[in-house]
Parts: sequence; C-alpha cells; structure tokens
Amino acid sequence: MNKKVCILDYGSGNVKSVENLVKFLNFDVKISNNETDILEASHLILPGVGSFEYSMNKIKEKIPIKILENEVLSKKKFFMGICVGMQVLANYGYENGKFEGLGWVKGEVKKLQVNNLSLPHIGWNNCDILKNDKIFSDLNDIRDFYFLHSYSVNLENKNNIIATTVYGNKFCSVLKQNNIYGIQFHPEKSQKAGMILIKNFLNQ
Repeated sequence: MNKKVCILDYGSGNVKSVENLVKFLNFDVKISNNETDILEASHLILPGVGSFEYSMNKIKEKIPIKILENEVLSKKKFFMGICVGMQVLANYGYENGKFEGLGWVKGEVKKLQVNNLSLPHIGWNNCDILKNDKIFSDLNDIRDFYFLHSYSVNLENKNNIIATTVYGNKFCSVLKQNNIYGIQFHPEKSQKAGMILIKNFLNQ
C-alpha cells in the first residue's frame, strides 16, 4: 500500500513544519481537513499548539470527527497526536476549566507537577523508553527531544505509556493504544531523533 499522509488542518500553528519534515522524508503528504483526504490517507497526524479548549473547539469546527473516528477507531489507520494533539485524545483537559476531549484514550490532562521548576517545560529533555516499539527503532542512544508544554496526559491504563520523561516529576511523553500514538514533545523540532521517530511511524 502506498503511504499517504494527511496532516489534519484545524488552524494549528505548527502544521507546516510537520509537513516539511514528512516531505523531507519523501512521503506523499497533504495538510487537509477534507473528508476525501482523510479517507484516502494511510497515516493521520494531528499536530497541536495552544490550549486544550481552543484546540478542541477548532477541531470540532474544522474536522469531520465522525469520519476521522471511523478511520482511526474502526479501520485502525495509524494516527499520531503531537503535543496538544496528544492531549485532546484524553477524556478531559483541566486548563482554565474542565473541557471534554476526543475520549479515544481514557485519561485526563492536568498541569505538570514540577516542584520548584518553572513552567512551561521548554527545551530539550530525555525520554526513558519503557517498551520496545517500532516507533523507537534505530534511535539507539538518541533520546533527547524538544518539549514545550505545561500540561500532560494522566492515563488510566498505565500499560499505554511507552516512554516517560522527568521534569520535576515523571510524566508520560509517548503513549500507544493499538494504532494510536500520542507524542508530548515536538518531533518536527527534535532534529535527527524526531526525524527517525516520524519515519518509523510512517513506515508502519
């Protein structure tokens, strides 16, 4: 099957940099919220910057969620949510109130408990890989990724956590539930490590 990548377009600011990375890796890619492009895609990516509430409002407004859910949850197409795109997979987010997410992965998004460290958590940090997964192939000792966030996903099913990161306290930095990945850091800003990770995802 030819790989067709659809980067879901709901007005998030970092879609172009994700597209540039996927293009650099020589995959067929579109930025789109068009139903046909979602149906034709083999891989779907939901980037995200900004607040949980804003992102969910835009997703509801711009993206045909029922179509997307059928492709991801029923047809099991590979899906990756990045940063806030990971967070909205959960049931609820608690940034400036309580807001409903997509609910694809059971959990809640809460402010990082960082002791005396400053928020947001910004810059390079290490991932501790808990489970072997294709997405981590060929990373070897390259485990540093670029983060920019103040909230993280607290999963009900801890078995879905496949990598963690420590900033004050440990949090889930990569989740996997069947065909669904959530990535808290920004692969598109993570140089070689991010490139390898995205390539691994798209080669599945």
